[in-house]
Amino acid sequence: MKADLILYDIGQLITSRELEENHIEILENGYLAIKGDKIIGVGTGEVPTSFIQFDTKFVRIGKKVVSPGLVDSHTHLVHGGSREHEFSMKIQGVPYLEILAAGGGILSTLKATREASLEDLIEKTKKSLRYMLELGVTTVEAKSGYGLSLEQEIKQLEATKLLNHLQPVSLVSTFMAAHATPPEFKGRTGEYVEEVIKMLPEIKKRNLAEFCDVFCEEGVFSVEESRKILSKAKELGFQLKIHADEVVSLGGVNLAGELQAVTAEHLMVITDEGIEALKKGNVIADLLPATSFNLRHDYAPARKILEAGVQVALSTDYNPGSCPSENLQFVMQIGAAHLKMTTEEVFKAVTINGAKAVCREKEIGSLEVGKQADIAVFDVPNAEYMLYHFGVNHTDSVYKAGKLVYQR
Repeated sequence: MKADLILYDIGQLITSRELEENHIEILENGYLAIKGDKIIGVGTGEVPTSFIQFDTKFVRIGKKVVSPGLVDSHTHLVHGGSREHEFSMKIQGVPYLEILAAGGGILSTLKATREASLEDLIEKTKKSLRYMLELGVTTVEAKSGYGLSLEQEIKQLEATKLLNHLQPVSLVSTFMAAHATPPEFKGRTGEYVEEVIKMLPEIKKRNLAEFCDVFCEEGVFSVEESRKILSKAKELGFQLKIHADEVVSLGGVNLAGELQAVTAEHLMVITDEGIEALKKGNVIADLLPATSFNLRHDYAPARKILEAGVQVALSTDYNPGSCPSENLQFVMQIGAAHLKMTTEEVFKAVTINGAKAVCREKEIGSLEVGKQADIAVFDVPNAEYMLYHFGVNHTDSVYKAGKLVYQR
């Protein structure tokens, strides 16, 4: 088969093809051959002539690092407004519940999202997606959860669906009306749980989300309330995710294992028992260290989770409250510096494991023959340098489905 595009003289080619334990394949002096939107050749040294035809385009990478397009597998991408007005209050140590009582916190974002038109949400989110693309991200999971009514949740999810056609980054939708109890149900969380369950068939009928997520946390949704929602979602054919063990270890990770959720997310206070539940249920631990950084909380025990044999993904948790940052490269750097993850573990967490976290590992997440040509080129001499030199954008260029979509 002849290639339309060949990337060659690649200093380090991080294919993210899985090897034993947490190792992935990293090739020196590599090349990639691409036809249409698919990879047709991966190797080292001279490019075989069998891939070359008279109009094949060659791009010399010049000793830079190439990896699969990065996958950000946990975000609250679509929302109205922002919350910089709370920033000084947080710095002064004002408790979140006081900010909430003053109309801030998630209630502020809820109000702004409900007031925003579909067009407003799309325009605002396009800006975030541009930042993400420039950082090497080609696939993003996007949760709803700032509408908290059927009409408003549909609006958020429709914005995500439309954005899939309006810009290059692929979006994967998660329905998360169980993000908080809205003001109109104050003191009646049980009733709101039933309302969320009633929303599920309509979301499924409209094909607006693949996943269902619940914030299982003290003062938000209990384990039993989470079980009700997620069990119904599973019955309807949704894949499952759960926010768990962020502040208090309630047993959300045990529920994730029981229901065989795809991911359990946050996990800052996960116990040894919880780690074992994830392992038994084959649940991916999706860790969000930039949230810990921003809130000055403890980090999830990544080393303990990895050494127990649980797969780890890393994500931004981009949202207007606890983590207003789209920077997955910074998350990778925190993963190395503070979670003590190796370079291979970090790249695996944002490539093939990120793809697994959104059930896309057969199409993306590694640079292998037959997979989609989602590719990030980083202007660094080696993979370790990218984690060592923090706080800057290392992206040189990005290819989505074989097409150049960003060039510095």
